[in-house]
Amino acid sequence: MLKTAIRDENPVAFFDDKTMYAFKGRVPNEEYTIPFGVADIKRQGSDITIVATSRMVLVALAAADELEAGGISAEVVDPRTTFPLDKQALIDSAKKTGRAIVLDEGYERYGITAELASVIAEGAFYYLDAPVQRLGAMDVPVPFSPALEDLTVPTKEKVVTLARQLCGHL
Repeated sequence: MLKTAIRDENPVAFFDDKTMYAFKGRVPNEEYTIPFGVADIKRQGSDITIVATSRMVLVALAAADELEAGGISAEVVDPRTTFPLDKQALIDSAKKTGRAIVLDEGYERYGITAELASVIAEGAFYYLDAPVQRLGAMDVPVPFSPALEDLTVPTKEKVVTLARQLCGHL
């Protein structure tokens, strides 16, 4: 996506998460770019949609693994870009599952979770079995202590608990 940003003729704001710098994965040998405005379905599911951004995609995938062990099939969607936003991918996933959680490490209030939840609520309203839920950082300054910081941001456990509640598995 950084190559796409560099090659775009328009101004682009590119955000990345420094905690993911050590993350390793397969990279194709040939030249490739990822287009803006195309979401990535990281994992197929049928019971609940988890829309996650940046590092929270890893949290969502870990939560989906745990949910699967408990009989809940979670679809994980990474929007990859917020503008342009692949609204249809979010809506289609929520229509399919009937439930949605939007997950972001930023503050929950007035953040990207609100916009993504709004897109889903408006576009999939008649297909939803429960209100769209949001998980974001607590509305407090982020502590310097790693142990305290972990208490302020969404975790796998918080996602699993909320997903189980939405699916009626508590």
